[in-house]
Amino acid sequence: MTNSVEVPAAGGASASGPARKGWNPTLFLVFPTVGLLAAFLVFPYLNMVVMSFRNPSTSQVFAPGFTLGNYLDALLDTDLYYLEILLDTMVLGAATTAICLVLGFPVAYHLARTSSRFKSVLYAFVLSPLLVGVVVRCYGWIIILGNNDGLINTTLMDLGIIESPLALMYNTFGVSVGLVHIFLPFMILPLLGAIQSIDPALEEAAQSLGASRFRTMLRVVFPLSLPGVQAGTVLVFVLTISSYVIPILLGGFSVMIMPTLVVQQLMDAMLWPFGAALAFILSIAGALVVYVYFRLTSRAIRGIA
Repeated sequence: MTNSVEVPAAGGASASGPARKGWNPTLFLVFPTVGLLAAFLVFPYLNMVVMSFRNPSTSQVFAPGFTLGNYLDALLDTDLYYLEILLDTMVLGAATTAICLVLGFPVAYHLARTSSRFKSVLYAFVLSPLLVGVVVRCYGWIIILGNNDGLINTTLMDLGIIESPLALMYNTFGVSVGLVHIFLPFMILPLLGAIQSIDPALEEAAQSLGASRFRTMLRVVFPLSLPGVQAGTVLVFVLTISSYVIPILLGGFSVMIMPTLVVQQLMDAMLWPFGAALAFILSIAGALVVYVYFRLTSRAIRGIA
C-alpha cells in the first residue's frame, strides 16, 4: 500500500490551506458602502461633469454636442457678475467661519474644563439646535428679525428707542445671523475634542511661570488646539459656501450667492449645463481655498509638534 505525501505549497501553506496571503474576507463589508457612494455620489457627479460641457438649450435639458462655452461665459463675463458672486460667497463663508470660531472657542474651552454638575445641560444646549430642522430654525429667526413686525423691531419701537424699523432681514446681516446660529455647533464640537486632549498641567505650568490667563490661552491652549481649529473652520466654511436654504429664507434674492444662482439657472432658466458649470466653479474654488488653508495650518501644526 502506497502512502501519498502532501507537498506543501510555497510559503509553507498547503494548496488546501487558508486563502492567499493578503486577502482579507472582511473586505466584503466595504462593498455595500462603496456601492452606495458610487451610486449616489460618484456617478451623479460624473453626470454633472459631463452636463457642464453640453450645449445649453431652453427647450430641453441640453442640446447636442459639447462646448467649453459654459465655463468661458462664467469666468470671462465682461461685467464680472459671476466672479463677483463667487467672491461674495467666499467672503461670506470666511466671515461666518471667523465669527463661529470667536464665539465657539470660549464655549468649547468651558465645556472641556468645567467640572460643574450642569455640564450635561451645557452639552444639551450645544447639541439641541442639531435636533431641529434648518427650515424651522430659519422661520424662528424670521419671527425675531422681521423688518416690520419682527420681535426686535416691535420691542424697540414700543420702547421708543427707534422710530422706524431696522433692516435686519433680507440683507447680509440676517443671513450671517442664521448661518452662525446653525453652523456654530459644527465649530464647537471639533474644538471641544482638541481642547480636552490638552493636559491642564501645561496651563498651570505657564501660569506658574508668570503668564496671564489670556497669554496662556493665546500661547499655549490655542496653538495646541489647532487640529480642532482646522477641522472646525473647514467644516463651517464648506457648509456655508454650499448653503442654499438659509440665504433664501433670510436673505431672499437680495443676497445672491453661488448656490442661489446655481438653483436659479437650473430651475428657473432651465439652463442645466450652465448651472452645472457654475456649481463646479464653486466646488473648485472652495477646494482651492481649503487646500491652501490646509497647507498653511498643517505647517503651523507641525511647527508646534
